[in-house]
Amino acid sequence: MYALVDCNSFFCSVERVFHAGLRHKPLVVLSSNDGCIVALTPEAKAIGLHRGDPIFQVEDIVKTHHVEVFSGNMYLYAAMSKRITSILRHSIHQVENYSIDESFCNLTGYGGHFDLVGMMRDIGRKIQLWTDIPVSIGIAPTKTLAKMGSKFAKQYRGYKGVCLIESTAQRRKALSMFDLSDVWGIGRHTLECLNYHGISTPLEFADKGEAWVKSHLHKPGVQTWLELNGIPVIDTSEVVRRKTICTSRSFGDMVSDLASLKAAVASFSASCANKLRADGSAGKTVSVFLYSNRFREDLPQYNNTASVSLLLPTSDTMELTQAALRVLSAIYRPNILYKKAGVIISDIVSATPMQTDLFDTIHNRQERNSLMNTTDRLNHRYGLKTIRLAVEGTERQAWMVKSDHRSPNYLTDITQLLTIRI
Repeated sequence: MYALVDCNSFFCSVERVFHAGLRHKPLVVLSSNDGCIVALTPEAKAIGLHRGDPIFQVEDIVKTHHVEVFSGNMYLYAAMSKRITSILRHSIHQVENYSIDESFCNLTGYGGHFDLVGMMRDIGRKIQLWTDIPVSIGIAPTKTLAKMGSKFAKQYRGYKGVCLIESTAQRRKALSMFDLSDVWGIGRHTLECLNYHGISTPLEFADKGEAWVKSHLHKPGVQTWLELNGIPVIDTSEVVRRKTICTSRSFGDMVSDLASLKAAVASFSASCANKLRADGSAGKTVSVFLYSNRFREDLPQYNNTASVSLLLPTSDTMELTQAALRVLSAIYRPNILYKKAGVIISDIVSATPMQTDLFDTIHNRQERNSLMNTTDRLNHRYGLKTIRLAVEGTERQAWMVKSDHRSPNYLTDITQLLTIRI
């Protein structure tokens, strides 16, 4: 059996933890540059706001209903996510983080000693007590059904936070009530294929014969069909492993000079390298893209993308940044006001084992790996970007995103600890 622990309205719930008096009030969290709504509470949905709404288009609703607005703060959300994971791992041996607000728990062996619903309900209460973050939990024989159960637990209060899908009757009832487009693993093309063949519910899909499924769908679709029939086949570690890593931002203010673009691209490539090391991965191809502001038709327009392949896959910040800056210099055009840039790392493989190359020009890779690991530990201890490459700059720069409503990093920066007046 598997349990999927899903934090309810996670970004908004984290903001509520540190801002008293916001419970049951409409609240939204914005994307980078405070552009669009990326998360919102049920109270905000009830007054007509939607995920993806540009904030300038809904200013009247925000003002009329006194909606609380926050800039996204991923460092704060990640720190809270880490605390929740710690609570789960204290109670359950095998926990896999699927996303910042979702974790799979392998409950194999627990059913013989515990009432699984009661056990997970107690863990949910503990998470709420220790972090003030509400969670919804689904329990089922497969991870796909567990995700389905977590949505039922969130939607129907009668489950008291935990929905168990165990018997065949429970599984078929859940499949008949669920929206096919919301099933984990069914993307747009798969949905179109199923609808074309007259399949409109997960139950109708699950009842199809194996031969039909294999003849009409690729491997992910077959895996989803098996999971809906109660047969666990999805390895979450394979699902989570990234094929590419991208870091990009729309700039706070448009920039045209090469020095500012180098600082931005260096910062993005350093972020990609950090993600690679966190995943135990390495990348071989580095791509950089530049966009002007397509909404400013009065300005010259330009966009371009280029890539370079390295001799060996790497997660070395210096090596990846040097490659990204070479690509940037090749595609940069002067006298253009740029609005967005980004770095993409692809051809990602496991960092161990790594096949070396006779013609490798970097002869101290082991020492450089140690340097990167030490840098990561120091940045984790003293704050992100405490140690960085000089090309990234040290001052506030025009390309950096706007975040006029961002909460402090209460959990990771000692200079931003929550202050309570009594």
